[in-house]
Amino acid sequence: MAAFDPWDPAFLADPYPAYADLRARGRVQYYEATDQWLVPQHADVSTLLRDRRLGRTYQHRFSHEDFGRTAPPAEHEPFHTLNDHGMLDLEPPDHTRIRRLVSKAFTPRTVERLKPYVTKLAGELVERLVENGGGDLLADVAEPLPVAVIAEMLGIPEADRAPLRPWSADICGMYELNPPEETARRAVQASVEFSDYLRELIAERRENPGDDLISGLIEAHDEGDRLTEQEMISTAVLLLNAGHEATVNATVNGWYALFRNPDQLQELRADHSLVPAAVEELMRYDTPLQLFERWVLDEIEVDGVTIPRGAEIAMLFGSANHDPAVFRDPERLDLGRAENPHISFSAGIHYCIGAPLARIELQASMTALLQQAPTLALAAEPQRKPNFVIRGLEGLTVKVD
Repeated sequence: MAAFDPWDPAFLADPYPAYADLRARGRVQYYEATDQWLVPQHADVSTLLRDRRLGRTYQHRFSHEDFGRTAPPAEHEPFHTLNDHGMLDLEPPDHTRIRRLVSKAFTPRTVERLKPYVTKLAGELVERLVENGGGDLLADVAEPLPVAVIAEMLGIPEADRAPLRPWSADICGMYELNPPEETARRAVQASVEFSDYLRELIAERRENPGDDLISGLIEAHDEGDRLTEQEMISTAVLLLNAGHEATVNATVNGWYALFRNPDQLQELRADHSLVPAAVEELMRYDTPLQLFERWVLDEIEVDGVTIPRGAEIAMLFGSANHDPAVFRDPERLDLGRAENPHISFSAGIHYCIGAPLARIELQASMTALLQQAPTLALAAEPQRKPNFVIRGLEGLTVKVD
């Protein structure tokens, strides 16, 4: 298993050969460095995402001591309070209750209503990039688009949006494997600042409700004891973090893949109707979220291997999306791929509630770039972020001839 090393720059540059090695070795393997059981095959990942013997948390059933785990340090409490009250890290019945309430506000009609705004903003961002003869696709298009969209949806005023991306980046650092203490310190500070800001915004929206998601959550909260203020804060942070991290990284990972596969880029430029399929294939080909964790709440068995209660399973989305048992010629980028059951948006009760919005954003930015920048080209080789779980680039410098 030497090839699987989430801290090795060579692995981070291209983890997919290591995944092939893991799949060849079996359906589940213990990885001592993170004290996790790695699951690399598509069928198992898809099944286990739906298995109720696993959970994103264990605290609805066990104390830390009963589960054989150590409570997080007291100084990390602000991060865990924020994180542990969001629906992504909850299990039923709390998860069911919060997701139902969020779904009332986060309706298909709400998402569809945002489509003209998304299309217009994507066009304006790309127009600026073209006028400048190029730039950093990440900073100029990929990042501002989804941040502005989810902030608009939540009802965060434009003047307040500058700290959102830095807060999100610092909080998401805690989702990497074995994060260092400095990462935890930044995540705690961001958790405090973001929570304080949202607490004030919620108070203001109570006085002056609007047609936005935070007002909708307040209305759901004020109908009864359904959403606590902390759950509203945690939900808003989760929607912002999850609502743009994957989209930002899918955009730059995707365009970098297209530049390295000029035949596919040429096909896409010749036929813009391929855009929806291209978005799905690019999310499969270089998955923005590489790993998703679950706690074993009740002992399970995978391929004859017993995994005890209290263990942690790491489901390797990037590997599952390259499993040749499901995807024909998986190492090839194929924008015309007919069958594409990728799991980049997860599955089961924790399937990404924002997947429809993410698809609208990704298709809008890709279409705008194809239409307005038909000669878009890579200007410099990018640097990978030194992260494994959330896979992305430091930037993507492009030019428009």
